[in-house]
Amino acid sequence: MRILGIDPGTRITGFAVIEQAGRRLTVCHSGTIRLQQQPDLSQRLAELDRRLQDVIEQQRPMVVAVEDIFTHQNARSALVLGHARGVALAVAGRAELPVHAYAPATVKQAVAGHGRADKQQIQRMVQVLLALAVTPAADEADALAVAICHAMSRAVVRVVSPAATAVAATRSAPRRRGLRGLRRVDEGGGG
Repeated sequence: MRILGIDPGTRITGFAVIEQAGRRLTVCHSGTIRLQQQPDLSQRLAELDRRLQDVIEQQRPMVVAVEDIFTHQNARSALVLGHARGVALAVAGRAELPVHAYAPATVKQAVAGHGRADKQQIQRMVQVLLALAVTPAADEADALAVAICHAMSRAVVRVVSPAATAVAATRSAPRRRGLRGLRRVDEGGGG
């Protein structure tokens, strides 16, 4: 499975394509898209669209993993970052690729073991997990981490068989008392 990880930004967007074969992860291509030369936001977004399209055409990923927007204290910053994320989603949509979004804390948890890891910890763990000779730049490391997070979530889903899920559900099912208040997810009970 070839996974494109994207860490969206309106000045610098990190991207990474990794190949997952069983438990083995290999970097196919990664880097950053620097958009500082374009003074206007609309021009930067158009350039981001073109460059991500090029990555998809050249690397042919099967799925896209994108980092969700971190809740900023500054609403304007979150809104502007949302534009770059929207471009990434649109490019993936045009290519008819499935998209999976992961919260920043989820990505950090998957890569570093805790949801409050700093940039340097993510860079170092990405280097270790992918056996890279050099530490990747921060935005590139973030995109690699998003791709790793998706690969790890796929591995967990694949390991749990339907039989194991049924056994676990039986063991954790509520006893006689309290059953009346529960609704099954497949009966429209939410979830």
